Amino acid sequence: MSYHGPKVRLSRRFGIALTPKAAKVMERRSAPPGQHGKARKSESSDYKKQLDQKQLLRYQYNIRESQLRQYYEKAQHRRGNGAENLIQLLETRLDALVMRAGFAPTIYAARQIVSHQHILVNGEKVNAPSYGVQVGDVVSIKEKSRKLPLFQQLGRNEGAAYLEVNDKEYSASLIRQPQIADVPINCEVSRVIEFYSR
Repeated sequence: MSYHGPKVRLSRRFGIALTPKAAKVMERRSAPPGQHGKARKSESSDYKKQLDQKQLLRYQYNIRESQLRQYYEKAQHRRGNGAENLIQLLETRLDALVMRAGFAPTIYAARQIVSHQHILVNGEKVNAPSYGVQVGDVVSIKEKSRKLPLFQQLGRNEGAAYLEVNDKEYSASLIRQPQIADVPINCEVSRVIEFYSR
């Protein structure tokens, strides 16, 4: 199951804001949660650093451990750089593209929007957040859903270089495969690859 716990606590643990609310809280309380959050920590081992980066990547895409491992294995079977392949697989998930297109403020909201059948891919209803979008596919908001208050503030996110967003049509097209440099994630993907290749 994906993460359903307190997002602010998780954000403070890793030092990045996973939601707008977490960003506001972290302006006042940036230290890790807990009684000894401000205490200075000793140098982490390589394993701990790799584990933290793997967990950080998981939480930014709101996926289970088993899903991330499957994506890693798929990435390793593809030609090219393993880290680039992994990000491409994660970033072309339907829920991730819904968020990047500005249809949802967070990955958690994007997952719910997809699950509640507000999203179409090439005109067909898709309710699986893990659905893999292909280059050339058009992701759009169902016409009946467009009047919902949730969708009255399109373009809340900056968008992505690999997406062509049409606010008037409530749609976004995947025009090319994402590259790590294009994706606004806070993670050392190379350490994730190291973790799984041990």
